[in-house]
Amino acid sequence: MSPLPQQPRTPDDRPEEYVGLAADAAERQARGRGWSTVRTLPPDAIVTMEFMPGRLNLAVRDGEVVRCWKG
Repeated sequence: MSPLPQQPRTPDDRPEEYVGLAADAAERQARGRGWSTVRTLPPDAIVTMEFMPGRLNLAVRDGEVVRCWKG
């Protein structure tokens, strides 16, 4: 039997610390802290609810992060 693929690790990070940052600075910080995927969305975007370890979601309005969550 072949081994199961490794899931990306979810960094030990606090999403609320990204709120208020400029979107580009938040993305650089997230990647530097180990997030394998950083997704930028408008605040009212319709998204699926699947959880993806290693992904950080940034809701951005006028270039500033207004909400941030894991998965």
